[in-house]
Amino acid sequence: MMAEQFPWLTAIILLPLLASFLIPVLPDKDGKLVRWYALGVGIADFALMCYAFWTHYNPADASFQLIENYAWMPTLGLNWSVAVDGISAPLVLLAGFVTTLSIFSAWQVDRRPRLFYFLMLVLYSAQIGGFVAKDLMLFFIAWEVELLPVYLLVSIWGGQKRRYAATKFILYTAAASIFILVAALAMGLQGDGVLSFDISDLATKSYPLGLQLLLYAGLFVAFGVKLAIFPLHTWLPDAHVEASSPVSMILAGVLLKMGGYGLIRLNMQLLPDAHIYFAPVLAILGVVNIIYGALNSFAQTNMKRRLAFSSISHMGFVLLGLASFTDLGMNGAMLQMISHGLIASVLFFLAGVTYDRTHTMVMKDMGGIGQAMPVVFALFTIGAMASLALPGMSGFVSEL
Repeated sequence: MMAEQFPWLTAIILLPLLASFLIPVLPDKDGKLVRWYALGVGIADFALMCYAFWTHYNPADASFQLIENYAWMPTLGLNWSVAVDGISAPLVLLAGFVTTLSIFSAWQVDRRPRLFYFLMLVLYSAQIGGFVAKDLMLFFIAWEVELLPVYLLVSIWGGQKRRYAATKFILYTAAASIFILVAALAMGLQGDGVLSFDISDLATKSYPLGLQLLLYAGLFVAFGVKLAIFPLHTWLPDAHVEASSPVSMILAGVLLKMGGYGLIRLNMQLLPDAHIYFAPVLAILGVVNIIYGALNSFAQTNMKRRLAFSSISHMGFVLLGLASFTDLGMNGAMLQMISHGLIASVLFFLAGVTYDRTHTMVMKDMGGIGQAMPVVFALFTIGAMASLALPGMSGFVSEL
């Protein structure tokens, strides 16, 4: 371990994971204790990360902080190496906040609640692990661990076509993540013969331009699927429509951002020369995402499907910001990810509340909802204004 006496990040990652293994032995007949327990773990972990960042993180320092490095499998070059910087720290807080709220919003889950909350806590740990991993193979492991809980959460607690949507999600994301493994091995073995997957070490290596372009293209596919970039986006609307609202909150609020984070951390930081060549492609796809997602959103009659295509449109602004390769563009892309994560989570939560009252997602059947549910209607209006980037709200600043 380096720099810190207490392993804050390791504790933040492992707390939900270890706590999840106690769920099967809790003396709970009706599921109430499991709900309170899972919510308590989520709140405790979010409070822990807030305390750690408030007391030990310096936002004026752009380098990695809270560094922890443990030998894991040294013969294979694997280390438990975690750290945060100005890119990962806000996303860690976003993941903790949104996932805790999604656990709270799942209060009415009454079918196999132990398994549901077990998977939610495992997903909590995997998300944090992906954002704080400083070792590229550790990042890949966290990325893979995150896939299985989402698959099960959609396939067991989803809608009528849940298995189709869950299978489509796992096929797209698992197949694309192979490119991350290939890129990690190629970069780790490149150069001086010393096997290292530490991101700081990989950033100092010199890669031939041809290799950079190949690695960038592979990673772009992997992260493009998760970010829902056209034409790799088709899993997202199906997953959102069939997933329960708490899972949709995590899908839109956190998982899409893992794709944007990967593009920044690996594509831009480790392969900057290739990024210059790919920047026009990112810009074009960003514009396509914005227009294509918006036009498709207008055509949807299902509320959650409309919100899903809206998310695809908003992720186009992230691509535009990254394509600019400037500080202003990077700031806009990061703020857009944080802003959209909060706004989309609110909208999908309200969609779930509306469904619980109306038992439909077809918007033409929701006439008069403003009179029947005035509070939800008012919150929906606020969320919609933030989503369309009304001046004075976070979406306006990031998209501008």
